[in-house]
Amino acid sequence: ACIFDALHDMGDPVGAATHIKESLNPDGTFMVVEPLAADDLEGNLNLLGSIFYGFSTTVCVPTSRAQEVGLGLGSQAGEKRLTEVLNQGGFNQVRRATETPTNMVLEARA
Repeated sequence: ACIFDALHDMGDPVGAATHIKESLNPDGTFMVVEPLAADDLEGNLNLLGSIFYGFSTTVCVPTSRAQEVGLGLGSQAGEKRLTEVLNQGGFNQVRRATETPTNMVLEARA
């Protein structure tokens, strides 16, 4: 399974990850493509971070908050927080598989 630039927009990303895990074969993989972001504010204080925070404030967080649960991760969630979400969804092995200048790809396995 793969989600492209959407997990951070979901009101219940843990629920979505849980549902995806339950739909995978036992040896299945969940690929999560998300905006490239640092785990702390200071690491995101750059041109790309400013652009992503703008999108996050006006689109991502309000979209998530308007849904049931409304976690509100936003596009600057960072690898650490996304890994926590995936762990809560039942994925015990999470690693950054690759990245581009704008996105990271996380590989999650049960």
